[in-house]
Amino acid sequence: MRRNLLDRYEQDGEGNIILDVTATRVEDLYNDFDKSAPYIRRDLDQDLADYLIGCARELGHVPFTIRFTLANPPDEPRSSRIKRSINTYFLYLAATEIQKILQMFRRSAILFAIGLGILFAAVSLNRFLGSERSVTTNVFADGLTIAAWVSLWEALAIFLVEWFPHHKNVVLYRRLAHAQLTFRSKTDLKFNPNKGGSSNRIHPA
Repeated sequence: MRRNLLDRYEQDGEGNIILDVTATRVEDLYNDFDKSAPYIRRDLDQDLADYLIGCARELGHVPFTIRFTLANPPDEPRSSRIKRSINTYFLYLAATEIQKILQMFRRSAILFAIGLGILFAAVSLNRFLGSERSVTTNVFADGLTIAAWVSLWEALAIFLVEWFPHHKNVVLYRRLAHAQLTFRSKTDLKFNPNKGGSSNRIHPA
């Protein structure tokens, strides 16, 4: 199954999977809303970003390179700026995921502290009331205990489980940020009938 998945992609001479992106102009790689900004500060086109993220997630730990096929490939200074812009964009996404993780840990700590406080209050109330308790006080004391355990469970669920998908995104975005990028002209593009699916990305102008 894994072999069939990798067969959908072309490979370079070093055995790395190639993620192909074809566009008419360099400008087509970026979001139109900030077209006046330098490349280093521009967001990638959303379709392109989704495509690269989806492919990288599908490949898992398999090494890959990103190859841009353009009508007029950029010169060295411009290609360096494009590489820096893609690096900056995905590092920014990684940073936002780290912020989400930190916020989740803070929320977990707060819920854990609240849960301990409520549990302490419930134990103290049960000791204070002793055996002489009415139905109302019983319901109140039991309600405090349940609320305490709900808060503690939510805190543990965040700490043990819910943060992990965000951590996987951080790893994914960092892989994309540091991926090798190459450029070629459309005149060098050769159709390979044995390759299809995700290896050929036609990015609309």
